[in-house]
Formats: sequence, C-alpha cells, structure tokens
Amino acid sequence: MIEKGTIDKIFDTVDIVEVVSDFVNLKKRGVNYLGNCPFHNEKTPSFTVSPSKGIYKCFGCGKGGNSVNFIMEHEQLSYVETLKWLAKKYNIDVVEKEETPEQKEQKDARESMLIVNSFAQKTFTKNLSETEEGKAVGLKYFKERGFTDRTIEKFELGYCRKTRDSFSSLAISKGYKEKYLVDTGLTIKRDDNSLFDRFSERVMFPIHNLMGRVIAFGGRTLRSDKKIAKYLNSPESEIYHKSRVLYGIYFAKKSIIQNDKCYLVEGYTDVMSMHQAGIENVVASSGTALTVDQIRLIRRFTPNITVLYDGDAAGIKAALRGIDLVLEEGLNVKVVLLPEGEDPDSFAHKHSATEFFDFIKENEADFITFKTRLLLDDTNGDPVKKSNLIQDIVRTISVIPDKITRALYIKECAGLMGMNEESLYFEINKILRTKRDSKWQKDQNSPMNPSGEPLNLLLLDSDTKGKFELFEKEIIRLLISYGKKTLFTIEASKDKPEENILTADYIFRELEDEIVFQSPVYKLIFDEFKKELIKDNILESNYFTNHENHIISKTAADLLSDVHQISKMWSKKGTYITTEEDNLKQTIDNAINGYKHELVMNILQEIEKELKEKTNESELKELYDKYMAYTQFKIEISKTHGHRTVLKR
Repeated sequence: MIEKGTIDKIFDTVDIVEVVSDFVNLKKRGVNYLGNCPFHNEKTPSFTVSPSKGIYKCFGCGKGGNSVNFIMEHEQLSYVETLKWLAKKYNIDVVEKEETPEQKEQKDARESMLIVNSFAQKTFTKNLSETEEGKAVGLKYFKERGFTDRTIEKFELGYCRKTRDSFSSLAISKGYKEKYLVDTGLTIKRDDNSLFDRFSERVMFPIHNLMGRVIAFGGRTLRSDKKIAKYLNSPESEIYHKSRVLYGIYFAKKSIIQNDKCYLVEGYTDVMSMHQAGIENVVASSGTALTVDQIRLIRRFTPNITVLYDGDAAGIKAALRGIDLVLEEGLNVKVVLLPEGEDPDSFAHKHSATEFFDFIKENEADFITFKTRLLLDDTNGDPVKKSNLIQDIVRTISVIPDKITRALYIKECAGLMGMNEESLYFEINKILRTKRDSKWQKDQNSPMNPSGEPLNLLLLDSDTKGKFELFEKEIIRLLISYGKKTLFTIEASKDKPEENILTADYIFRELEDEIVFQSPVYKLIFDEFKKELIKDNILESNYFTNHENHIISKTAADLLSDVHQISKMWSKKGTYITTEEDNLKQTIDNAINGYKHELVMNILQEIEKELKEKTNESELKELYDKYMAYTQFKIEISKTHGHRTVLKR
C-alpha cells in the first residue's frame, strides 16, 4: 500500500495537461485545452482539459475526472498502479507499506502479465549482448541490417536462445508463474504438460503500449526453412490486441504531435531504420491490414497520415482497400511511392533525414488522386474496366465525411477520368442515400426501439430517472464550486458585528437536519463536507477532484465541468450580462426550494396512499392534519421562489 504522504505529493505534482498530452493531441483554447476524445469515436473535438481545475471532461461521451481517473480509464490500470505510473513520470519515490501475503496474491493478472513480459524483454536483450549464441546469431543479424547500438538499445531488441525451454525454465526458477508465461504466449504448454519457448531461435522485437510497457513480441526466424513462419507474434491476450496496436507508437507519439503528421509503414525494421535516419513520427501496422482502432489511435495525435509504399504494384493495390477506412474516419491521407526495389528500411539506410524529407515533399500525392491514376493505367481504354474503376473511386469518395472535401475530390477525379462532375455526384448521392436508409432501418429494428415507431416520437419520462437526483446534483455543484464565497453580508448592529455569510453556511442552514440525500454519491460528498464544516473547515473543489474515492473524484470533475456560467461581456447598450456568480443566492435558493418542493410532493403522495388504505377515524384525522400541514409548507415554498424550478440534465 502507498503511504498517504506519497499520494498527496503525487496529486500536488501532476500536471493534467502533461499527463493527457501523452495520449491526446491537445490544442489551447482560451484558458483550457481541446482535443479528440480517446474514449469514443468523434471527428469534432469535444474533449476539454482544464489546468486550473485539474480535470478533464468529454462533452460527447460524458467521461471526466482527474489525472488519476484518466490513466485508470485509458490504460485500464488499478488505482495503485496508476499512482506508481504517475510517480515514475514525475520522479517521485514511492513509499509503500508492507503488503500482506493475501494482498500480494491478489495482484491483478494483467499487471502480472506485464511484469512477465518485462522480464522476458530484459532476458532477450541480455541474451543478445551477453551470450555467445546471441552475439553470433542475433546481434550479427541486426548489425548486418545496419542498425546501430543506439537503435538496438532504444527499441530493446533481443534474442531467444535455441534450446527448447531455456527461457521458460529460467522464468519459473525466478518465481514467475507458469500461468502467466502461458497467458502471454511466451511459453507453450503441450498435452503432456511439457513446456517450450514460443520464440525459440528468433530475434525479438518487443511491442510497446503508449506508456512504453511491453505488451507483446514479434519474433523473426533466421533459418531458411520455408516450413517455419518467418515472423511470429504473441497471441491475443488480456494485455495485447493486435488490431488496436501500432508498432513504434510509444517512440513516435511526441514527434507525431510536433510535426502534426504520422508516417505509416509496414514492418518493424521500416520503423527502426527511419528512426535511425532521424525521422521519428513513424509507426507500422506490422504487416496486417489497417483497422479502425489503429486509425483512431493515430487520430489522437494528428489528422494527417502519409503512407509509404515500396514499388511493388500488386502489394500497393492490395493495401489500397484499407485506406478507405482512414478516409471514413475523417483523416487526411497522402501517399508516397518509393523508387522501384526500395522499401522504407532500405531507403532510410541510404539517405539522410533531410534527403528523405525532400523526397517525400516532392513525391507526396493525395490518396484519391494517386489511386485514380494508378488504376487508370490498368484500364487500357477498356470501357468495362473503366466503369469498374469509376465505381471503385466513387465508393472511396463517398466515405469522406466532409462535404467540401468530397466536392474537391469529385472535381479532381472527374478531370482525371474525363467525366462530368454531375455523373459522379449522382452516383455518390445514390450510395449515401442507400447508407442512410440502411442505418435508419437498423435503428428502427434496434432492441432499444421495440415499438417500431419512428425514433423521434419516442419520448422518455424524465421523472423515471429520479425526482431528487437533479436537485441534489445542483446543490452539490454549488457547494463545491462556491463553498468559501461570501454570499451576502449582515450589517453590524448594536449587539452584533458585521457578519459575512458564506455559501456553505447558508446551504447547510437552509437544508434541515432531517433531510437526507437520496443519491449515494451526492450523500457521501454532502456528509463529508458537513463533517468538516462543523470543524470550521470548508473543503474546496480540488479536495473532491483529487479524492481517493474514484467515484467522488469523477463526480466532482463532472460537476465542475458542467456549463452553467455565462462569461461577463458588454451588451450593445453598455451593460453587463450577469454571470451565475452574480446571481448566486437566487440560484442556490431555486435549487434548495425546488428540492424541498420535490420532497414535500413525494411525502404528500405517500400520505394520499395511506389515506385510501386507513379506516380508523383517529388515524385518518392524524394523516389529514399531516397532509394539510405539508400542503401549507408546499404553498410557502412556492411563494418563496415564485414557481417550481425545473432543472435540465
């Protein structure tokens, strides 16, 4: 367990903008920062980071919280794992209490797999540089490929020895559990319970996640036996999903943000060679077709992708199909065709970074124009082939979400193919209508809409979502936002000096002791605030946004992110438009009186039910008196704030 002093130091040190920027390309907008949300698919940024409040909030999917919440959500880490991650980032020594055997046993399986992979990487790296076999086979291969010691060290390359189970035996002797060796795919267990190393006699390429932790391996055989797979990857696991990973993303992310561009290549050595040449904003799809998750991973850092192809025409045409997905996700795609016989690996070894950049600048073409010209060469005047080409290009243009970009490509492609623009517009609109109709039909048949009625006619009754929660939410928001603010001042008199009434004091005075919040999380915040207020300690917002209870910290971040305030500005007549803070007492009164109104209405409904069930005259009279008293109370509340307050979610 981490000591509280260390936790406090971590919270005091972390900069949420720095933390989030490791995963999201943020741009300054006024006092806050804006970017595309990493938790859901969006093309228009709605993810906001507030450095002054130390919180993030996505107004698209609703996720929000502090730095700890962000790392926990993004990397699926536990609270303690996240604190250690942040401590490492900011060079803070973690002071831990001694764990019990039970606590050690309960360590998360995911973390155990990451620890096993870390041990494997260190072992393979040591094999490469310190064993005769590793030097003679693995290191010799990397040196012959032109990789320097610095590159080999940077990418943590290694070698798995030839003996059948040398790694597995070593790991087990060091106390690593067989289960995690098998779960990571490092070890294969046969039916007779014997173990052997999956990557035996292969040079090793560790695959890192965004935080730099090893989640998988790629192993290349150096044998010429064609029956053996040239490359072998770790199997899918709890920590490794191939379709969501890009090789080199950890080493490339900062350069991608700085250059606002990502180069996409095919293999491990392509990435390494370009890094060695000084081009670091490059990642690889590791020989697989691009997936939507990989594209969205790039989009976190930049909307601009340049794909580098070698001169193999057949390979290019096969890869073209995956680029449509990139366009559909709203990214800008360009293509560079390398000279015949060259790939990014070989080209990078022969040229400096400046020469490579110059070549890209001179030969870069937008994807659709490149695709049209490439396929047009194959038609040879054949009308059937040309018709198929037109249909192919039309389908590609139709996936582009931005109308203006679509229009520009229609104009460009119409000229290249010798067609009028109207014909292309007609075909594209036909495809778009089909997609819309298909989506509409799917929505109507959704399990969320069993009635089959048009979706816009299905209205939800907001009362079913809780009568009190909205008012409790508003009261807590006002409490943690303005608790220390002076709400009004009572003038001095003969008997009493001038008294400043703070927001927190006023709210707790107005809410009688017998009122108990219905929402568990709002009750927790309310009770904790009250407990400290009794000690004359008014808690501030950062106390709750940095709370060790993750539910409380996320709730506080959500509340502080709510758009309630209107900035002060001059109207045409020279008067101020008031802010929420200017009308704070009225806002608080509306929330409190509205809450009381709902509570009274609920009590009256309960009394009405009892009146229908009771037959005893004395009990009926008692209930009736109670009913009249609450009715009068309801009238008084209505007089106080003039009308029933309605809060929106």
